[in-house]
Amino acid sequence: MKLTVKAVNFDMAEKLEKYIDKKTKKYGKILYENAEMEIRMSVVKPETAMNKETKIRVMGMGAELFASGVYDTFEQGIDKCLDAINTQLEKVKEKK
Repeated sequence: MKLTVKAVNFDMAEKLEKYIDKKTKKYGKILYENAEMEIRMSVVKPETAMNKETKIRVMGMGAELFASGVYDTFEQGIDKCLDAINTQLEKVKEKK
């Protein structure tokens, strides 16, 4: 699986990079080798608490999966979006 992580309007800390690697590692086993996962994180309104937007897109397995939301932390965003991707992934597998 090819993983692409983009940070928009902020510099990503090493701690966040490690967190993303840890959370996405299992998808390398679940998804096909030619599948791609793109994670895009951005700060949308710096003056508010709920200002961290996370978008995850997975392409492959004959489908495109997408989840997004605005959260208090990027870690929370990663967790919630990956939960949504898992739900979508289960539906794709049921159809096959």
